[in-house]
Amino acid sequence: MMAAALLCGMATVQAAGDEKNGHAYFTKAQLPNMAYILPAPPEFESARFVADQSQYLWGKLMRLDEARCAQAKRDAVYSMATIIEEFGGIFGLEITKEDTPEIYSILQDVCASCDSIYSDAKVYFNRQRPYAYYNEGTIVPEKEDKHRYEGSYPSGHTVLGWTSALLLADINTSPEAMQGLLTRGYEFGQSRVIAGYHWQSDVDAGRMAGTVLYHMIRNHERFIGQLERARAEFVAKTSGVENVGSPANAMPREGSTRAYRIDGTPATDYTKGVVIMNGQKTVRK
Repeated sequence: MMAAALLCGMATVQAAGDEKNGHAYFTKAQLPNMAYILPAPPEFESARFVADQSQYLWGKLMRLDEARCAQAKRDAVYSMATIIEEFGGIFGLEITKEDTPEIYSILQDVCASCDSIYSDAKVYFNRQRPYAYYNEGTIVPEKEDKHRYEGSYPSGHTVLGWTSALLLADINTSPEAMQGLLTRGYEFGQSRVIAGYHWQSDVDAGRMAGTVLYHMIRNHERFIGQLERARAEFVAKTSGVENVGSPANAMPREGSTRAYRIDGTPATDYTKGVVIMNGQKTVRK
C-alpha cells in the first residue's frame, strides 16, 4: 500500500464550488426521505458485508493503476467545477458561465439540489466509513479527519456524479454521448471505493438516490423550461461540428498524453484494444 500511495501522490486539487450559488429545485421537506426508501446498509460481519469487503480490496488494488488513482483523486473534489472538467470532453462542448449560460445555469441548479436528497439518510444510518473501520489510510489523507465520523451511506459524491451524468445526457442526447457520460458517471461513484471513503453498497445507494432526485427534478416546471433552452443552446453551439459526443471530441487538450477508450471514457494502463491518445487511434495488445 505504500507503493500505491507513492504512485498516486498525496496532493488534491481544490476547486471552487459554483453549485453553491445555484437555486435548488426542492427543499428537504419536499423530497422523499431516502432513509425510508433505501435498504439498510449491510451489517458489519454479515454475509452481505463480505461483498463490500471484497470491493474495498478491489479499490486498494486499483490505486496501483496510476491513471485510475489520479482520476479517483480528481473525483474526490465535490464541486460543479469537477463535473465540468471531468465530463466536458465527453459532453462535446466546453461549459462556461459566459459562453453556455443556459447549460451552466441548469447544471448549477441540479448540483445545488444534490445535498438535500442524501444528507438525512447519512445521519439516520450513521454508517462507519471503510478507512475508519479498518483504521487505514486513503488517497485523500487531508480529508480523513473531517469525514471520519460522518455517515457513509449513501455516497453523496455518487449522487453528484450520477445526477450530473443524467442531466448532461439529457442535453446531448446522441447515443455515443449518453454511453460515454453514463459510463463516466458510473466511474465517478466507483472512485469513492478506490479512494477508501465508501463501501460499494454506499455507492450503489448513491446512484439510487441520484435517480430518485433526477426523476423529481425532471418534472419540475422550472427545470422543463431550462432543459428546453439548454438543448437549444447545445444545438446552436455545436451546429456544424462533426461527431459531437464522439471519442474525438472527448479527447483532452492538445499536448495531453491521457488515453481514452473508443467510447470517450478514460483508459488505464491495463486497457486493451483500441484507445485514443492525442487524437490518434492506437491498438493495445
